[in-house]
Amino acid sequence: MSQRLAKTFAELESDLIHEDGPRISTMRNYRYCMVVYSPREEYKCRLEAARLTTKLRDIGWVVKSISLQALLLRRLEAHGSDYLDRLIAREKAAAQRSPERGLTLLEQKVQPELEGPDGVAADVVREIDEFIAQNPEQAERTLVLIGRAGALYPFFSASALLKHIDGRTHNVPVVMLYPGECRNETGLSFMGRVPPHTDYRPRIYGC
Repeated sequence: MSQRLAKTFAELESDLIHEDGPRISTMRNYRYCMVVYSPREEYKCRLEAARLTTKLRDIGWVVKSISLQALLLRRLEAHGSDYLDRLIAREKAAAQRSPERGLTLLEQKVQPELEGPDGVAADVVREIDEFIAQNPEQAERTLVLIGRAGALYPFFSASALLKHIDGRTHNVPVVMLYPGECRNETGLSFMGRVPPHTDYRPRIYGC
């Protein structure tokens, strides 16, 4: 297990279980943070997230894990049982002409499912709404983990998702697991490949 990743999750855990309530943000009404990890440590990150989940549940917390990959697949499958097979076949045919054509095709089909307040952000909000309804008395001991963002590369924007769920999460702590790299003091590069983005309000762990 990466020592750095373990340290990052230990810091997050300490701030979550603070005696005065979760302290993952300096703003009381903005309980969002990001855990940055190397894309090469995807499975190690999942293990650390599972360890944290188990430990929190053992002390009375409720934890909701949301897979962005699963939400996107659910949206695509809603277009029909054979939609994914047809999309994959079309992408392969386009990519044989040129990789750029294949990527452009996927972008045209996938991007609308991800973008805006009615994209995958709406699914995240719905998942949180349902979870909160099941645990109405646990606001101060609730954690939402949003992961599997790497499966949405290169079409996903973490900053856009956080913007669209802001104010719609019942003020429970929300942690986004972010595969990427820290650049300079404030920049984050998604998967270590996308140009760094600096307009992040959440606290960032792991940089």
